[in-house]
Amino acid sequence: MSVEVVIYTAAGCHLCAAARRVVTAARDELGFELREVAIDGDPELESAYREWIPVVEIDGRRRFVYHVHPDALRRAVAQAKA
Repeated sequence: MSVEVVIYTAAGCHLCAAARRVVTAARDELGFELREVAIDGDPELESAYREWIPVVEIDGRRRFVYHVHPDALRRAVAQAKA
């Protein structure tokens, strides 16, 4: 079963860069699908995500905002695979 992880980011967001590093490293280890969505310039995405970025969703469920903890990410992906 393939798990999809989506990270919502914006330009100039240092927390987004840190979250991207954690998620990318975990993808290499755990083999999930990763999609990155830049919210910049999209009024609907800006409204939904700007105050929370980075936002990480796993299979459509919001799991992390601001910071992504590697061990918690591994557990969340494992749960989604189960």
